Amino acid sequence: MLHRALFAGVVALSACGQKSFSTPASTRTSAGPDETFACVKKQLGELGYRQTSLDAAELRVTSTKIDLKSRRADTQFRRMLNKLDVDVAAEADGQTSIEALGRTFAEYATHRGPTEQQEKASEQVKTDTQALLERCRS
Repeated sequence: MLHRALFAGVVALSACGQKSFSTPASTRTSAGPDETFACVKKQLGELGYRQTSLDAAELRVTSTKIDLKSRRADTQFRRMLNKLDVDVAAEADGQTSIEALGRTFAEYATHRGPTEQQEKASEQVKTDTQALLERCRS
């Protein structure tokens, strides 16, 4: 019985100690959802991101920006990837919300092929997330 209680305590503590690798950010605008979504798609391109998926019905887009300047002393390391996931939604009060999630991945060439490993969000993806929200706020 004591072992079960200790095991449950260890599981609970380990769940509380997990790091958050992503940088969620959000804002609201008075523009309509379709207009805001068009702005988001345009600004992602201007920030240097390449669209990787699009859900026009749900107003969601994901995009990736390759950082070729980062280097590591690891023979399997290929490059860093900054990813932005953006959701646009109409709110009940007539406003439109923009939710952006910036993440950074290290890409490695392993025996299984390209493998992405999530890391702490880079300063570049944090800056790009805020710039996107500022540009599409009005």
